Amino acid sequence: MSRYYFHLRLVDDRIIADQDGSDLPDAATARREALAAARQMLADAIKSGSENIPEALVITDSEGRELETVPIAAVLPKRLTL
Repeated sequence: MSRYYFHLRLVDDRIIADQDGSDLPDAATARREALAAARQMLADAIKSGSENIPEALVITDSEGRELETVPIAAVLPKRLTL
């Protein structure tokens, strides 16, 4: 198991750091977790009527290396993206 961190990148490029991280078997699982988190954030924002949605989740490893950036918009159905 490796520890992965899911930092939130806001629209103004500020980062909200994930201080805890998650122990996961590999980077592919971390990506799936990021996509699930993005779906949940969008669903919560829609339900509450909030427009405060992060731009992306930035996945890093335990050494702080950026592995992937997952845009929140990546989980929208293709016909809804502009």
